[in-house]
Amino acid sequence: MLKTILTFLGLLLAPVLFSQPYEDVPFLQDHAEKYVFSDRNFRPILLQACSDRNGRINVLSSKMLLHPWNHHLVKNEMYPFLNDMDLLAMTRYKDQFVYLSKEAVFSNAWAGKIWIEHDMPDATGFCMGEDFSFLLAGDNHLEYYEKGRRVWDNKHTGLSPVKMLFDKNNRRFLLLTGQALLIFDPAAKKLKRVHEGNNLTAMALSGDKLIIGTTGGIYSLDRKSLNAPTPLDKKLPWTGITCIRNIRGRLWFGSARGAFALRPDNTYDYYASRRWLVDERVKEIAPGPGNSILVLTQNGLSKIVFTPMTLAEKAEYFEKIQRLRHIRYGFNARTNLTVPGDLSTPVMVDSDNDGLWTSMYLAGELFRYSVTRSKEALKNAYEAFEAMERLTEISGIAGFPARTYERDGYQSSDRDINMPEDQKIWRLTPDKRWRWKSTTSSDESCGHFFVYALFAEIVPDQAWKDRAIHQIKIEMDHIIEHNWYLVTWNGKPTQWGRWNPDYVNSFSIHTGDRRLNSTLIIAFLETAYHFTGEERYKKKAYELMDKYGYLENILRPASVIGYVEGQPLSDGWNHSDDEMYFLTAPALIKYAFTDDLKTKFFETVKSHWERVQPEKNPLWNFIYALTGGKDYDLESSVWWLREFPLDLIAWNVDNTYRKDLTFLKPNFMKRATREILPPDECPMHLHNSAYDIKGGEGGRREYPPYIYNLPYWLGRYVGAISAEKK
Repeated sequence: MLKTILTFLGLLLAPVLFSQPYEDVPFLQDHAEKYVFSDRNFRPILLQACSDRNGRINVLSSKMLLHPWNHHLVKNEMYPFLNDMDLLAMTRYKDQFVYLSKEAVFSNAWAGKIWIEHDMPDATGFCMGEDFSFLLAGDNHLEYYEKGRRVWDNKHTGLSPVKMLFDKNNRRFLLLTGQALLIFDPAAKKLKRVHEGNNLTAMALSGDKLIIGTTGGIYSLDRKSLNAPTPLDKKLPWTGITCIRNIRGRLWFGSARGAFALRPDNTYDYYASRRWLVDERVKEIAPGPGNSILVLTQNGLSKIVFTPMTLAEKAEYFEKIQRLRHIRYGFNARTNLTVPGDLSTPVMVDSDNDGLWTSMYLAGELFRYSVTRSKEALKNAYEAFEAMERLTEISGIAGFPARTYERDGYQSSDRDINMPEDQKIWRLTPDKRWRWKSTTSSDESCGHFFVYALFAEIVPDQAWKDRAIHQIKIEMDHIIEHNWYLVTWNGKPTQWGRWNPDYVNSFSIHTGDRRLNSTLIIAFLETAYHFTGEERYKKKAYELMDKYGYLENILRPASVIGYVEGQPLSDGWNHSDDEMYFLTAPALIKYAFTDDLKTKFFETVKSHWERVQPEKNPLWNFIYALTGGKDYDLESSVWWLREFPLDLIAWNVDNTYRKDLTFLKPNFMKRATREILPPDECPMHLHNSAYDIKGGEGGRREYPPYIYNLPYWLGRYVGAISAEKK
């Protein structure tokens, strides 16, 4: 018996070693800084954004020159005379600002000596060439300047460029109008129309290609010959192109629905929604300081910053946020924002699943402690445990855990207001200071048994271990003594706390709840037996498995689960069930009564993991590794962790209009697209909401950082991710 217990302890405590863990070296983590007008009544038209080699950023508007400061666009008065100059345009040339006014092309760099007067007061733009030469454009008018004087001009109806470029390779200017591409040869002083098109909007040079944007997609021409057009490419996040820029060798596209950048595999990183941009109507994209990108939109400026960061540094960043805004009485807190998107206005409130979400946060801290021996992680774990421990204490019902608790009068739900006191869901404690929520579900029990077992295994202090084991025992005893139900204050089972055979076996074998609830209750009993050694838990487990078919229910592969007409809970795959299943899987396998059961349980867990593997969810993958799986998907797990956004605000996100995705017909798995989108392009969601490509809460909530930290620290715990290497 002792040998068996030690074997189980070793399986849970010892990291699962993989031959080639991911080496945690810095990658480029993208995040956004956003700048808006501080005065809502001040709404100039934004025209251009530009930066110089000093890291300064200028934003040209219809009224004045602006620059970003403290999340706002404010008047730029560094050179006061610039705001008296009637500036028409600006550009970055040789890493310095060059301006166009009604009088001249000039710069404050080079000792201010660059001042070239022109006689086109209605000019709309200019393009710098070699050695401070430039092409000046106005409505139906072009002028070319060399060595400070005009050497060529042309007036032609319909010649109003929407974009001008200087092609250094071929020493010529490229001019794009809405219907044509022209070249100007500065040596020969000749203008030539070389390509016809429709609804042309933007262009950029990339290698041996000239990329042209339109209102309906993009295509390219050979850079040298300016012919051989490729077919119009409409497989873009949005086809209405407003600008194209080649920035440090990467193509960036602006549109009326956000910005996107070309990846090496010819797909796109998509930057849309308030997570990334002030608004989605992109007017210009430009290189920013360092390796940042400036995206000028209708209502402000967004700077997309790429910061070298390891996965460990990312976890540290999130840990600070967790402690600052997501700890309520020791629980992981739901944090609402009084002012949408404003992190200075957080309000921590209760949620239906405080026990479950806190168990997941607590598990992450336990894994962190196990890997690093961090005293802070252990302190956090003890604090969270005490919050959860009080759930059974505050209910006053032996072994019955509340969903959550809050001081009387401050609970978030108001559905009880007009109900008699003796019927309220939120129950008042005898001291009349607190209320506890009485509708506890199987989700809560699943989280409790999962984390109490981890707690008892990992924490160093025996007294704390014993408290966790006590929680396992009393919660298990409550379920047994109430005929496999969670029975609340009124003597009735809660809606979802049900493991009784009459309930479980009332479902079709194809309904997920039959397999899930059988798995949960057997894992609970195994856990109770493992830590207490009381034979009655083992006896009860075998009774359910042998007499009531729970073993058969458990061992059905996940592929059996499917749609059953007229059967409750069979309309589609339930991702909350995935969460409960995977939190339970480690105990199901590691505390199995025999090696034969252990092998069989592993195979059924593997079948479930294979069903959801396309989600690329690192929590499922690393839990599968924790149960002994060797073929887990490390590449997808790391991809998810790297692509997880630093901005946790619940912005509204919509991908349903995208042209670069392949949409699927409605299906049982609830997968909307063939491609799994990176998490920073999706609405924020917890691990139980896979495949959501549209949603959000209008910026009125910040999601908890444990969503990242739990799978990261679990990856470290099982040896799939190395310690950081800078």
